[in-house]
Amino acid sequence: MNENSSNNQSTEEVDLGQLFKLIGDAFNRLFKFIGSIFKAIFSVIIYALKVIIVNFKIIVVTMVIAGVLGFALEKISPDVYSSSMLVRPYFDSKYQLVTNINYYNALIDNQDYATFSNFFDLSEEEAQEVLSFEISPGPETENERIKEYDSFIRSLDSTRASTISYEEYIENRSVYSGSIFQIEAFSLRQDIFPKLEKGLNNAFTNEYTETKKRKRDSLITIQKNNILEQLAKVDSLQRIYINVLEEDSKSTSTELILGEGLSLSKDRSNTREYDLLNKEIELRNTLKSLEERKVEEDVFFDVISEFQYVGNKTSDWYNRYALIFPVLAFLMLCVIYLTSRLVKFAKAYE
Repeated sequence: MNENSSNNQSTEEVDLGQLFKLIGDAFNRLFKFIGSIFKAIFSVIIYALKVIIVNFKIIVVTMVIAGVLGFALEKISPDVYSSSMLVRPYFDSKYQLVTNINYYNALIDNQDYATFSNFFDLSEEEAQEVLSFEISPGPETENERIKEYDSFIRSLDSTRASTISYEEYIENRSVYSGSIFQIEAFSLRQDIFPKLEKGLNNAFTNEYTETKKRKRDSLITIQKNNILEQLAKVDSLQRIYINVLEEDSKSTSTELILGEGLSLSKDRSNTREYDLLNKEIELRNTLKSLEERKVEEDVFFDVISEFQYVGNKTSDWYNRYALIFPVLAFLMLCVIYLTSRLVKFAKAYE
C-alpha cells in the first residue's frame, strides 16, 4: 500500500515538473519573439540612420536646391485671395443654391467665362480672375446640432433610429442638413468679391421656390381671414353677453333664456366673459404669429455676413512649395535608393 502511494506521488511530481517546463519553454519562446521584433525595429532604424549619415551631403544639397526652387515658385505664383459670406435660405432655396454653386464651378473648370460673366455681370477679364466657389454648412452650436439630430431621429421609425448614433449622424450628414450656409469664393483679384455677392444673390430662386413662397403667403392669408372671422364672432358674443348682463341686472330670476337651447345662469363662478376674453387673446396671439412669420420669411434668403470688400490672402499648406519640395525631394531620394538596392539584390539572387 505504501509502495503504491509512493509511486503515485512520484508520477504526479513528474507530471507537474513537465507542465512547468512546458510553460517555461512557452514563455521563453514568447520573450524571444518579442525581443526579435524590437531587435528588427532597432536594426531598421540604425540601418536607415547609417544610409542618411553616409549620404548626408547628397541629401542636404538636394533638399536645399528643392527648397530654393519651391521658394522661387511661391514668389512667381500669383496670390490667391478668399472671402466668405453666411446666408440663411428659406423656402428650400438651399437646394437651388448648392446646384448653382456647382454649376458656377463647372463653368470655371470648362473656362466658359462668357457664360459665367453673364451671371455675375462681370467682364470676361474679371471672370478669368475667379478660381472657384465652396459651400459648406455654416457655424453651429452644439445645441443646434443636437436639435437637428433629434429632428432627424423623429422622422425615422424606432428600429432604424436606434441604429444611428449622434456621432454617426454628424459625420455623415449632407451639406443640405443645416439652415445656415457658408459660401467661400477664391480669386486672383483682391477686390472682386462685392461683385460676386451680387451675382450669388440671384442663385437662390427658381420656379419651385417662388411657387412655394406664393403658397405660403396664400395659406397665411386664408388663416388670417379665418381668425378675423372668429374674432368677429367672439366680439359679437361679447356684446350679446354684455346686453344679457344688463338685462340680468334688472331681472330677479336666476336664469335668463337667450334663445332656443341657450341660457345664461347668474352663477358668477363660471363667467362666460372670462372664457370669451381668453379666446380673443388666443386668436390675436395666433394672428400675431402669422404676421411675424410673414415678416421674418418675406425673402428667399437672409445675408447674415457679407463678403469682405478686400479678400484675405490664402496660405494653404499645399501651396507652401518651399516646405513641400524638400519633403518630396527626400522621399524621391529614398525611392531611388530602395530601387537601386532592390535591383542589385535581384541581380545577385540565385
